[in-house]
Amino acid sequence: MEKQPLQNATLILVLGILSILTCCCYGVLGLPIGIVALVLANKSTAIYAEHPELYSGYNNVKTGKILAIIGIVLNVIFLAYVIWIISMIGWEALQDPEMLQDRIEEFQQMQQV
Repeated sequence: MEKQPLQNATLILVLGILSILTCCCYGVLGLPIGIVALVLANKSTAIYAEHPELYSGYNNVKTGKILAIIGIVLNVIFLAYVIWIISMIGWEALQDPEMLQDRIEEFQQMQQV
């Protein structure tokens, strides 16, 4: 009997890669992509665990799952960093370049003391 490809194996791998590549989109785009990849990977892993002799492509699922986890972690870290920057500098300063420059100079002076 010929093995059939595991459902969504390639999709999981692509979504795992995209979750890492989009981590610099303020964590908003890559985080849901990574979560979707992780959920699909868990479903495919459960299907594979029932009958491993029937399916091929499990390596793509494992790799995609690992990439999705890395992507989720990177997105959460970057999102926390963006929130920290906004809380330190302020939303108004991010929209006004002169005010942003003043806030950055104030922040640097506070760090030097």
